Amino acid sequence: MVELKFDGDGFLTNPEIWSEEVAKQIAQEDGIDMSDQHWAVVRIIRSNYEEKGNAPMIRTICKETGLKLKDIYELFPLGPARGACRIAGLPKPDGCV
Repeated sequence: MVELKFDGDGFLTNPEIWSEEVAKQIAQEDGIDMSDQHWAVVRIIRSNYEEKGNAPMIRTICKETGLKLKDIYELFPLGPARGACRIAGLPKPDGCV
């Protein structure tokens, strides 16, 4: 296991150390058992972050996964920003309170 360091809001301080193993560790801490749907959301978020430097709009996540917003909240009870982006290893998204 990698020693993970988080900021005061619970997001990785060094997003570059992210890997699927790191995602599993964070998910476990959050009480989430990662399914294929969880991974689809996390991979879209991670890919967008690596390409553009930020998290995608929730509309993009829904479109690319075929999931409805309510489905994403069921997968990530803390929401797409605090839950999914945290597992994807992103810094705290702008507008996330």
